[in-house]
Amino acid sequence: MGDLERGAGALRNFQSKINALLTEFENGPGGSQKVAEHTIERGAFSGTGLPFAEADGFFAQYARVHRELVSLSKLLADQMELLRLGAHAADVGFDNVDEDTRRRFHAIQDRLEVAAEERQKQDEKSDKPEQPRSDSKNVTKDLG
Repeated sequence: MGDLERGAGALRNFQSKINALLTEFENGPGGSQKVAEHTIERGAFSGTGLPFAEADGFFAQYARVHRELVSLSKLLADQMELLRLGAHAADVGFDNVDEDTRRRFHAIQDRLEVAAEERQKQDEKSDKPEQPRSDSKNVTKDLG
């Protein structure tokens, strides 16, 4: 434990590293704004207006993955910002944190909690076996 840094100096050093990482991340290719800019239109898979079920399915999956990447990028930025605000609060003392910083901290914390709840609901929904639709035909009957 001799090389463990402690005190306000260690917190400031840690906070400056978090700030640098957050800036680098947001300005880099993984930043939510950059990820959101990279989109592909449906027509790129088979031309405009041409019926092609596989291209429709591929595009639907591409769009789903793209939404998830944008969402995960935003969540990561929120988590790093939350860590930065927490380090700042620990450095200056929790009682000395201004009201604006407290509001930002709690707003980010609320967003992260809502996102976690939504993800849990999606995971539970995807774990359930898909119910057969009432309008679906009996495939084995059609094959026989």
